[in-house]
Amino acid sequence: MKKLIKKISRKNSFLKRMTRAGYAAAAAMIFMFPPVLYASLLPPVEDVVSQLQGMYENTQDFTANFTQETTVTSVRKTDVEQGVVYYKNPRQMLWDYTRPKAKKLIINAKSAWLYLPDEKVAYTQEADQLFQSAALIKFLSGLGQLVDDFKITYASPEAQDPQGNYLLMLYPKEKGASYQYLRMTLDKDRYHILQVSFDDVLGNNTVLKFSRIRLNTKLSSKIFQFQPPADVSVFKMP
Repeated sequence: MKKLIKKISRKNSFLKRMTRAGYAAAAAMIFMFPPVLYASLLPPVEDVVSQLQGMYENTQDFTANFTQETTVTSVRKTDVEQGVVYYKNPRQMLWDYTRPKAKKLIINAKSAWLYLPDEKVAYTQEADQLFQSAALIKFLSGLGQLVDDFKITYASPEAQDPQGNYLLMLYPKEKGASYQYLRMTLDKDRYHILQVSFDDVLGNNTVLKFSRIRLNTKLSSKIFQFQPPADVSVFKMP
C-alpha cells in the first residue's frame, strides 16, 4: 500500500512539474512571438483610420480640455500649458489657453489669430495659409483627408496602450514638413484623438493630451470671431 501511495505521489509531482513547464512554455511562446499573435487581434489600420475620418466628418462641434507639454532639449526644460479647445464644422477652431498664461489661437474661414493679452500683441494671417501648412489642423477643421496628407501605420513594437487604445504613426507626405512623424493615441471605442506628440527639426518634443471630450453641444459661431482691443498691437504674418 505504501509503495502504491509513493507511486501515485511521484506521478502527481511529475504532472505538476509538467503543468508548470507547460505554462512556462506557453508564456515563452507569447514572449518570443508577440507580433504574430498580437497583430491578429488588431483591425486593419485602414479601417481604424476610416473610422477616425468618419467620426470627425460627422461631428458638428466638439469641446475638450487639453494639456500641452513642450520640452526644449537644448535647455532640458518642459513647459506645461492647459486650456480648452473648441471646434465647429467646418474651419472654426479656438484654442483657449488658461494656464500658466492666457493666450488664444482663433481660426475661422477667413482669418487665424494668435492673441497674447499679457503682451498686448496679436498676430494674424489668412486662414488658408495656416490650413496649407498644418495638415493636422486642416483635418481637425473638417477639411483634410488623413490618407491624402499622411502615410499611417500602427506604432511599433506596441500598437495599443494598456487600455487597448490604438497607437498610430502618421508620416507626412508633404515635403519640408517641420516634423518627421506624428504619434497618435486613438480611443478604441469612439475613435477620438486622445493624444498627439511630435518632435520638431530641432529635436524639441510637443505632447498634446485631450480629456473631457464633449460632442455636438451646439457651439455658437461667435466664439470663433476675434476683434483685437484698441490697445493691442497687430502684426500681419505672411
